Amino acid sequence: MSRDNRDNRDKRYQTILFDLDGTLTDSGPGIIRSVQYALEAFGIEEKDEKQLRRFVGPPLMYSFQTYYGLTKEEAERAVEKYRERYLVTGIYENEPYPGIPELLLALHEAGKKVAVATSKPEKMARIVLDHFRLTDCFDVIAGAGLHGEHETKPELMGIAFEQLGLTEEDKQTAIMVGDRFYDIEGATAFGIDSAGVTYGYAQPGELEKAGATWIASDAEALRKILLG
Repeated sequence: MSRDNRDNRDKRYQTILFDLDGTLTDSGPGIIRSVQYALEAFGIEEKDEKQLRRFVGPPLMYSFQTYYGLTKEEAERAVEKYRERYLVTGIYENEPYPGIPELLLALHEAGKKVAVATSKPEKMARIVLDHFRLTDCFDVIAGAGLHGEHETKPELMGIAFEQLGLTEEDKQTAIMVGDRFYDIEGATAFGIDSAGVTYGYAQPGELEKAGATWIASDAEALRKILLG
């Protein structure tokens, strides 16, 4: 298993796909408070942040059903309640991780193809990236639909690859960067490398267990992996 101090001079990544929440920006506070707001509508008062942190990354429908036993119909209503707060307030309770804007600029200036592949609805992802003036760093922004379309990481990565116009050969110099095992599994589905970032919302050992090619503890470690 590689670590963030490994020499990467022999590996030249030309295409970098990033997860958004927990990887580029620390969106946890807004997501957690909006989840609490949604759960309250079902009479659930959740104060355990460890439980709530699990919502950062995966699709909301999956999380409400898996972690709180809501039915599909209840989960749909929970997502609606979540967005009541998130779209007004929660989306801005967020900030880029230290060094990430500078890293994205360096990748752009190095001529890399850079994309976002996030299970957050594309409309919301663009609001976040526009707010932090990061949109121009990306060639493609691939996000889910507002009603649960294209939520899985392999689907989103496939959309990003298609919009980037990559050949099968091009994909072999691509890498997926993310903070949860879903991101690593997405990379595995395409047979490409992955970089797991430990500053996000993964549980201890989650990224290693998922088989991440690289582990990065901060943006500087990620820069060494991506730019050598």
